[in-house]
Amino acid sequence: MLKSFLFLLASLLACSVANAQIFQRELGDFDLKLGTSPSRSMAQGLVKPASTGSFHGGLDLSHESGFYVGQWSPSAGLSPGKNLEVDSYVGFKQPFDHSLGYEVGMIHYSYPTVETLDSQELFGGLTLLGSRFGAAFSNDPDKQNSTVFADLNGNQPFGIGVSMKYTTHQLNAPVSVEGGYVGSFTDWSVTLSRPFMGIDLNLIYSDSSLSGSDCSAYSGHNSQCDGLVTLKAQHAFY
Repeated sequence: MLKSFLFLLASLLACSVANAQIFQRELGDFDLKLGTSPSRSMAQGLVKPASTGSFHGGLDLSHESGFYVGQWSPSAGLSPGKNLEVDSYVGFKQPFDHSLGYEVGMIHYSYPTVETLDSQELFGGLTLLGSRFGAAFSNDPDKQNSTVFADLNGNQPFGIGVSMKYTTHQLNAPVSVEGGYVGSFTDWSVTLSRPFMGIDLNLIYSDSSLSGSDCSAYSGHNSQCDGLVTLKAQHAFY
């Protein structure tokens, strides 16, 4: 079974540069998806698969009851500076009706080719009237992270979507900085999004509780420790 999966994954990885696709097939009460783009965003947007390298792929198997299981490899480790990563997940997602639903699950992150400890993440999400709320806890090799998330797309004034994320990071070992030590920190982000002529426009503000020389201890979700405003535009060709 493992060899078959690895062969299938290798085939998907081989074609990922040319096309980003998801192949779907029903198997009785199950729905199987194979693809070179993520087929699932766990916890209603709280936990998303990591940014992908040039070669990536995975599979997702879900049951009509709401149970699902799968694996996603955001990087095959073939590109310079990229290591093989395999994310295995299991969860349960259930809508009560068109306005209310929930999801719970767990992700296991592993790096087979490097001496990096595996990590786990527990997550849960709630959908209410089109808006999404969630929380997650992850146990990384060097810290523990607690995250809350809100995506208020259920009510979009002027067609603008709003999402927010706030995370507390507790370091396993304090990091020495100028004038003392840093044992914990927080970071957050706010995203305003709006489609425009087929292009997804995103205005993102991110910041953290660290500043100045303390930023040498930063290892959070944001690309930068200090306050940063980013404008991102993307268009899907497939």
